[in-house]
Amino acid sequence: MGFKCGIVGLPNVGKSTLFNALTRTAAAQAANFPFCTIEPNVGDVAVPDLRMEKLAAVAGSKTIIPTRLTFVDIAGLVKGASKGEGLGNQFLANIRECDAIAHVLRCFEDGDVTHVEGRVDPVADAETIETELMLADLDSVERRLANLSRKLRGGDKEAETQDRLLRAAKAALDQGRPARTVAVADEDAKPWAMLQLLTAKPVVYVCNVDEAHAAEGNALSAKVFEMAAREGASAVVISAAIESELSQLPDDERDEFLREMGLEEAGLDRLIRAGYGLLHLITYFTVGPKETRAWTIPQGTKAPQAAGVIHGDFERGFIRAETIAFDDYVTHGGEQGAREAGRARLEGKEYVVADGDVLHFRFNT
Repeated sequence: MGFKCGIVGLPNVGKSTLFNALTRTAAAQAANFPFCTIEPNVGDVAVPDLRMEKLAAVAGSKTIIPTRLTFVDIAGLVKGASKGEGLGNQFLANIRECDAIAHVLRCFEDGDVTHVEGRVDPVADAETIETELMLADLDSVERRLANLSRKLRGGDKEAETQDRLLRAAKAALDQGRPARTVAVADEDAKPWAMLQLLTAKPVVYVCNVDEAHAAEGNALSAKVFEMAAREGASAVVISAAIESELSQLPDDERDEFLREMGLEEAGLDRLIRAGYGLLHLITYFTVGPKETRAWTIPQGTKAPQAAGVIHGDFERGFIRAETIAFDDYVTHGGEQGAREAGRARLEGKEYVVADGDVLHFRFNT
């Protein structure tokens, strides 16, 4: 399943440096001038999960295959992007294709790195981007409402649903609130998602700090965390400079480097997990002597649909899912031990898969 998290922000806040570190490549050009990123750069990254090593050790798996998340490096926006300023129109379209947004904010002072607004104020930067996205959404909503009039006169039920949801979005946007603040009923979740509103997407704020403040953050990042708390959003502190250095090191030197910098883990690991959590995703595992593999599904997914992530035939011919919780699998030494301890269960079509489940699917071919 493809889950995309777009990296956005004003020019020169460290987006491309962060993306380079994320993917351990030099695919995105990091340069000290606006619009150095002309096309969105896409990179798949493994979602860190310490449970996989434990499962593989128990099962004697030859390989470990983690689940993955796609990050898209999207060029810097500026004031007026919603009206086509800078490279606005192109990149607003790129954001629309993402499932969530990682909003990088400059929380460091550096006279050698210019700021497009001539000052360092991450909260104001966040408001600039949010305003542009809301203006773009408002324009889109108003055009769609105008285009629905004929269908509404014909009694089209789908059009009536769209009209109701668009008007709810417009009410929020007119009040200066993003579309994600609209309360959406479960039955409206699919048509709401199909509206593809920019400000309906979940957001994590990424506070890019200097190396000295990578562990605890600074006064600027503290303001971002306060803003995120008010909005019910999440935030992480990262030093893109440190992550860039870290990404160039061999794996056996990374832990020592982190200790020297006073860090318990890479900031990118926190960002990846935050992106995973933003999308309300969970992981289940398939485990055996050949491989331990993680599979990504949305929270609330039932067993047949979880099986379908592996192969459509698994979903179509689904019979049962043999299910062992992660803790039970490790505690009882694997599949056989869990069975003997009565900790393996056979679940049917209505079973909602839990995070960490070790699953073996039975299906008709």
